Amino acid sequence: MSDQVNSLEELGQVAASAEVVVEVAAPREPVRDELGRSYATGKRKDAVARVWIKPGSGKVTVNGKDMNTYFARPVLQMILAQPFSVAGVTGQFDVVATVKGGGLSGQAGAVKHGVSKALQLYDPTLRAALKAAGFLTRDSRVVERKKYGKAKARKSFQFSKR
Repeated sequence: MSDQVNSLEELGQVAASAEVVVEVAAPREPVRDELGRSYATGKRKDAVARVWIKPGSGKVTVNGKDMNTYFARPVLQMILAQPFSVAGVTGQFDVVATVKGGGLSGQAGAVKHGVSKALQLYDPTLRAALKAAGFLTRDSRVVERKKYGKAKARKSFQFSKR
């Protein structure tokens, strides 16, 4: 057979005789340890959260305390609940998280990021919903460093003409 096709009929014959090989991506496998938990690390600002999730009644423990005690503000509790509501698995998983660094707001964001990643590892079918909501993307905004000759990162010292 020549490398060149001269008419539409020849093209049809070549297309019919050609074998089409389509590679289908293997479905993602769940990642769980021997205790049936999934682990992920979440980060936000200076806070780093280590998060384990396992099937349960929806109990969330942060640094050994109940979520309502550790994150007293309702806004922070709402941030932690977002991944479960988006994935549609509210009250189905127990969460154990240890979080260090940053303030409460950054820590809540870090736990949310970690929970989202752990949910996606536990059940890969939830990935699409979590990805669409933007919960799997690490928010890379951090505090800008202080520069020499400046009062803060960008603020200058007060100007004195004399």
